[in-house]
Amino acid sequence: MRRSFFLASIFLILYPALSAQDLSYYLPSNVAYNPAIPKPKEVIYHEVGEWHVTHDRLVNYMKAVAAAAPQRIKMETMGYTYEGRPQVLLIITSPGNQARLEEIRQKHLKLTDPAQSASVAVNNMPIVVWIGHSIHGNEPSGANASLLTAYYLAAAQSPAINELLDNVVILFDPSFNPDGLQRFSTWANQHKSKNLVSDPSSREFNEVWPGGRFNHYWFDLNRDWLPAVHRESQNRLKWYHLWKPNILTDHHEQSSNATFFFQPGVPSRVNPLTPARNQELTVKLAKFHAAYLDSIGSLYFTKENYDDFYYGKGSTFPDINGAIGILFEQASSRGHLQQTNNGLLSFPFTIRNQFVTALSTLEGARVLRQEFLQWQRDFYTNNLRDAATDPVKAYVFGSKTDVVKNKMMLDMLLRQQINVYKLQQTVKTENDVFNPETGYVVPLNQPQYRVIKTIFEKTFQYKDSLFYDITSWTMPLAFGMPYAELNASQFNANLYNETQGRIDPETVNQSITGAAPARSEYAYLIAYNNYAAPAALYEMMQAGLSLKVATQPFQLEVAGNARSFERGTILLNVKAQAMGSDKLHSLVSDIAVRNNVPVISIASGYAISGTDLGSSKFAPLAKPSIAMITGQGVNATDAGEVWHLLDQRMNIPATHLEPAIFNRADISRYNTLIMVGGTYPDINKEKLKNWVQSGGVLILTEEAVSWAAQNGISEVKFKKTSSGTDSTNRIGYSEKEQLDGAQQIAGAIFGAEADLSHPLAFGYDQKNISLFKANKVFMEKSRNPYATPFYYGANPLQSGWVSKENKDAIKNSAAVIVSTVGNGRVISIADNPNFRAFWLGGAKLFMNAIFFGRIIDAGSARTE
Repeated sequence: MRRSFFLASIFLILYPALSAQDLSYYLPSNVAYNPAIPKPKEVIYHEVGEWHVTHDRLVNYMKAVAAAAPQRIKMETMGYTYEGRPQVLLIITSPGNQARLEEIRQKHLKLTDPAQSASVAVNNMPIVVWIGHSIHGNEPSGANASLLTAYYLAAAQSPAINELLDNVVILFDPSFNPDGLQRFSTWANQHKSKNLVSDPSSREFNEVWPGGRFNHYWFDLNRDWLPAVHRESQNRLKWYHLWKPNILTDHHEQSSNATFFFQPGVPSRVNPLTPARNQELTVKLAKFHAAYLDSIGSLYFTKENYDDFYYGKGSTFPDINGAIGILFEQASSRGHLQQTNNGLLSFPFTIRNQFVTALSTLEGARVLRQEFLQWQRDFYTNNLRDAATDPVKAYVFGSKTDVVKNKMMLDMLLRQQINVYKLQQTVKTENDVFNPETGYVVPLNQPQYRVIKTIFEKTFQYKDSLFYDITSWTMPLAFGMPYAELNASQFNANLYNETQGRIDPETVNQSITGAAPARSEYAYLIAYNNYAAPAALYEMMQAGLSLKVATQPFQLEVAGNARSFERGTILLNVKAQAMGSDKLHSLVSDIAVRNNVPVISIASGYAISGTDLGSSKFAPLAKPSIAMITGQGVNATDAGEVWHLLDQRMNIPATHLEPAIFNRADISRYNTLIMVGGTYPDINKEKLKNWVQSGGVLILTEEAVSWAAQNGISEVKFKKTSSGTDSTNRIGYSEKEQLDGAQQIAGAIFGAEADLSHPLAFGYDQKNISLFKANKVFMEKSRNPYATPFYYGANPLQSGWVSKENKDAIKNSAAVIVSTVGNGRVISIADNPNFRAFWLGGAKLFMNAIFFGRIIDAGSARTE
């Protein structure tokens, strides 16, 4: 009886949220509204929360409200998504501020420049607040709440709103992830019933794979603020740095059975690079959220579950840029009305909480304005102070053989407003030599000191053993980029020219360009140590060219000089091609220049040393015909990383096969199949094994490795691990979460030793390859010494946190195993070589598996 009364009470509390969907349910009642400003329903054709707003209608409303209130709102287009949807930004402030907006922006930026900030008076300066919504497309209450916030800020009329707009410049981003929002809104709306269904098992609440969380390529954009791989992130980041906001809000959703979360998060999981003052201001702002949520009777929690560790998240990225990032997590209705542990949860209720906390943020920003502005100035001044006492004075980096990867590293650094300089003199370190032709230096004594540290540093010490996301992201290791720290004795002012040697973001593309080879009637050799070499290789294959790859090093005379060529060099025999030499030269030149891939003209196949060009040590290559298994059970982000790599970077098409389609399709048309992390219960295992036995190359990563071994498709064996607890000891129940969580591998970096003579290692010039591990797949080395081309040694951890038990399991385990199955090959990669698309160092291993997997000698790939 009591339970029935409780549920009835909950229903009565939430009942207005189910029926009252007009603006009066959401908006403050003690405010007058300008009738000239269109209400959301007048543009989107439904009440807010009645349906899930589609992105096109969301943008239409933002255009309408900006057009109706030009004195308060200026609308900008930051850029466009992969699917061509606009990323819009509304700049909202008072008419007086709008009239001098550029002056305000320029003055505000001076706070981030210690050379100018002392002269800036913050007494009458507006604070800048970025309000951002729904970076996960299937967490839509934020984007739907943006309709209300935009209307309120445009239409509200009162002394309080005038004071707010006088003191705050609002950068209003209604949808961080337009493509994901569109995908999810379509799903939720097409399954809505006239009589709302609240059963969580209903189709409305259970999206089909991959769901609306991700962008077009199935990436989590809330992990991309730091690497900024994707165009959505790059577009947004440009505007972020144009303004350098003081506060950024990141409106999310969480489990339907939760309530509402706002920061601060777990205190022990704050990144040590984040200053203590940041957390103090977060707590001060939190009191405004609490008061506003209390006023509408909404429950909430803080200091649990969520952390401030990885700087690639929207709520943490500002913390290292002189601002305060605020994460909001609303319990998700997922559809329109869902039964939860807390009663019926309606979509309008979730929207109202997001709207209210947007208002609480703005009020807190107004009240605490001078403290936040002063903190921004102090943050950058303190950066130079801390850089002066840091034993590391600079980082030097650069690949001598891969200008494409150099450029990608430069792009990433420049996007983060980091000053990078060309080396003026050779730098010799313990493990490498960096020269002026391909070397770069990043001094720490600059305003972005902390961003530089988080990009380059390795981390081994942690206060906690539980993490919401990854524990390490050392970018040079991820890029496979040679780099080194320079201390005071190694660093001097002559290493670079501060005025003329600085890399200009506008001209960096012009400074790194490819060159066309001289015309040859005999042969061309294509270097394979460049990141874009696989793209060039496939383009030549697509044009019908016949190619071979060198499996042994050799030396030829080129233009009167001896020149050495490594394994992996691609041979293009002019006379073996169907097209004439002039057309061939034009084609090869175009490919070489666009891809920055060195191509060398050869007049004779006679080798000074090593193999002649006519040797059988040059293996013929087949054009890959690729399919990847996708669908329910497959890790969508892993699959998206492969799709993005092939489609965006290598210009290689790949078929995406759902298990049901795989089971009935003619798969003989493919010579390469890819299975990433996940589960595959519905795959026809016999069909897959027969395909491999007939000569196919099966590439497996992460959990797919375990699945294939368990189902007899490979003979890979696995190491056993300890649970980390002693069953004979009494352990308190409250410690279970901590102990169990400590045995998970959230994500750390490990160095794998590579056999550089193996086809899977072609193009690498470093024996130690950094790979990212976020799973518990620990392969035993093969008994065949040639079948484990990449393996972890006795001390492989390079950066990040891992438990002692897992560290022991990784030691002396296999990173990659190649198995012969009939006439085919199974390439098992224990980890994710393409992690989040910034793991450039592992991408070559993956591309080698695609191009060279079928040339691996059968005897060297037998695992028993």
